[in-house]
Amino acid sequence: MLKIKFWLKISLLNLCIVAALGVLMRYKIGFEFPYLDQKHLQHSHSHFAFAGWLSHTLMALMVYFLQTKITNFNGNKYKSIIIANLICSYGMLVSFIIEGYGLVSIVLSTASIFVSYVFAYRFIKDIKVLDADCMAKSWLKAAVFFNVISSLGTFYLAYMMASKNVVLDLYHSSIYFYLHFQYNGWFFFACMGLAFGFFNLRKSEHSFYETSFKLFTAACVPAYFLSTLWLDLPVWLYVITVIAAIIQVFAWFKLLIILVKTRKDSLENFSPLLRYVLWFVSFALSIKLLLQLGSTVPLLSELAFGFRPIVIAYLHLVLLAIITLFVLFYIYSNHLIIINKNIKYGILVFSIGVLLNEIVLAIQGLASFSYIPIPYVNYILFGIAIILLIGIGTIAHFSIKKIKNNPPL
Repeated sequence: MLKIKFWLKISLLNLCIVAALGVLMRYKIGFEFPYLDQKHLQHSHSHFAFAGWLSHTLMALMVYFLQTKITNFNGNKYKSIIIANLICSYGMLVSFIIEGYGLVSIVLSTASIFVSYVFAYRFIKDIKVLDADCMAKSWLKAAVFFNVISSLGTFYLAYMMASKNVVLDLYHSSIYFYLHFQYNGWFFFACMGLAFGFFNLRKSEHSFYETSFKLFTAACVPAYFLSTLWLDLPVWLYVITVIAAIIQVFAWFKLLIILVKTRKDSLENFSPLLRYVLWFVSFALSIKLLLQLGSTVPLLSELAFGFRPIVIAYLHLVLLAIITLFVLFYIYSNHLIIINKNIKYGILVFSIGVLLNEIVLAIQGLASFSYIPIPYVNYILFGIAIILLIGIGTIAHFSIKKIKNNPPL
């Protein structure tokens, strides 16, 4: 058996590092701090958030899922994969700060991709034995598939760099390809799979459970072009992209209505805070899908891609408000780490920080449309970054600290 609790404690430490880098970047924007390159910090922050926090945690939780579903399953065979991913993650954390995109950081980020391939191969092989009626199986298989697909964007970037033939539109399209299939493929489908497993949703229980999966899977590839609406897309491709955005909105809201009707009572077993977190995640996902649909309006698309605060707000909406908060909900609602009063305070502070961050970035972005400067906005965002760090720091400290006689709440 893989010791999930141990690896999740490392996950929370890694999230603290991600938050600390966020504070440092915000400090550099608002105050004088000439010692580290901001672009290098940004690369370190994003790569470590993806590999050291989310990919590491999702891998551990997916192995935990297999351990709970398959009799006599040996999760320890994933230990070397998880360790290899962590080595790459910590290597990228340091090397990107020192050299940005240099030899060491590129080698390590490439190695982390190959580690994800090994995980995908082994996971798909192991999950095959699960009952076909288990809906989580389909979502999790798709998650690792999209994780592999996302790497094509990275390799095309590498090809352009190596051939010294960088076309700016293709360069940005490759970056968005990688980000799309990470955010909306690997991260999203993994979380949906874990959620379907958590609620024990089965194909035979409701026909729309399988339909929702098919709709999201079918829409995932064309939805990539939502990230490239700034290009002059052919009309037929634009129409397909709009349809994909509509399908996702329809699939999510219908699924949400069904889940509220059939699974609302099962949430009564959890603390009010964890219920609030799950509702918050559901609301954030609803906003995200509606924003995607709104971005198909050409004028809104130009504004969204033209103003950096809007892009940052959207990325953090997905990464923090949806994925990270869901993962925290999953960890503590499954009692993988026993929750206590102090951890609850940490989750509350962190979620308030996430909400404030989105509100301030949205205001900053909307004000940018009219070229209206927001006074002290960089100081406010620095303060919010500290709130996020305090929140996750509290969660991590009291999750790692040994507390005796602490029953689950």
